[in-house]
Amino acid sequence: MSRVGRLPVAVPSGVEVKVNGSHVKIKGPKGEMEFTFSPKIAIALTDGEIEVTRPSDAREMRSLHGTTRALIQNMVIGVTEGFKKELQLVGVGYRASMAGKNLVLNVGYSHPVEIEPPAGITFEVGDRAQQIFVTGIDKQAVGQISADIRKVRPPEPYKGKGIRYKDEYVRHKAGKAGKVA
Repeated sequence: MSRVGRLPVAVPSGVEVKVNGSHVKIKGPKGEMEFTFSPKIAIALTDGEIEVTRPSDAREMRSLHGTTRALIQNMVIGVTEGFKKELQLVGVGYRASMAGKNLVLNVGYSHPVEIEPPAGITFEVGDRAQQIFVTGIDKQAVGQISADIRKVRPPEPYKGKGIRYKDEYVRHKAGKAGKVA
């Protein structure tokens, strides 16, 4: 049995869960999320816990089992605590600012790059305009928009300039060797 899939998902107080076959709707203090999972996996709400079971030990069922349970867990965490990603701008003159809800990046191009947040995602600019915080209740959406922001100017390996995640390690390469006389 799946090690992840067999663990029940605890539903904290203040969170409302509705299970209708393979459709799960979760409502909490930060918002509301719903998703329709594969009908092959059974989802049940018992005693304040969500249990995910599979009909057989087939390879497809095993993979769906753990994935379904992990997605439900992420939905519960999202509506209670939310998710947050931090990005850093490294480079002389690189800065971020807010224009209403939109994020404006000045990262060495001839023009500023403006990024509009999708529904449920908010941007925040930290101290000295070198930090960007992406927050939301959907883990996948937070990760995707963070990756899209990083893609505007990925870190380069020679000086390390660009947009990177907070804990990201950028491996530096040596530059050109000078002439030996």
